[in-house]
Amino acid sequence: FLQVKSEGPKLVPFFKATCVYFVLWLPTSSPSWFSALIKCLPIFCLWVFLLAHGINFLVSHRSASRILAGLIFSAVGDAFLIWQEQGYFIHGLLMFAITHILYSSAFGMKPLDLKAGLLMGVVSSSCYAFLYSYLSGPFTYLVAVYIALIGFMGWRAMAGVQLCNDLWTWTKLSACVGAMLFMVSDLTIALNEFCFPVPYSRFIIMATYYAAQMLIALSAVETRDEEDFRKRS
Repeated sequence: FLQVKSEGPKLVPFFKATCVYFVLWLPTSSPSWFSALIKCLPIFCLWVFLLAHGINFLVSHRSASRILAGLIFSAVGDAFLIWQEQGYFIHGLLMFAITHILYSSAFGMKPLDLKAGLLMGVVSSSCYAFLYSYLSGPFTYLVAVYIALIGFMGWRAMAGVQLCNDLWTWTKLSACVGAMLFMVSDLTIALNEFCFPVPYSRFIIMATYYAAQMLIALSAVETRDEEDFRKRS
């Protein structure tokens, strides 16, 4: 865990920016470029966190560069969602769909772990089955596609953590927990947007979202010999 401690100072700007967001707690009813900046600032800090490891690191580690790209699309999606009442909800949905594709690509397809895939398929299908009766128009299909994409991303993150076979690193565990928190955040958005008001929804959504993005960004950091991990898997 020495590697984890060494990454901590680089995340200080992220934690400060997150605190700024929760302290200011700007009303969602009056969207502005300032509120968009405050909301996106923690994600900008995660860009800096990855860039601080050097351009050579990002170029030589495709998974890290894909996670950085995912964070960029996330920030754009966050900005769109500031103006969701003005008709930009679908735009935000599209940006985050691209984010999940990039994260899935970063996590890779090895090990396959079909059991984890089946579990995630059941969870995703159950969520959509619950939401289905509340959906109408294009959201009937858009939400289905989105759930499939985030479920696939969750599967690829979960598959990397092979605890029984000791085939795991803290970066893989970080990706898995981050993906699960991302799913909790998005499910809360879906329930609040389409089904019924969720108590403290905004706090739940943003707290789990920022934690998820931080953990996924951390998962891009190479620690112990990744080649050894690939050989064992």
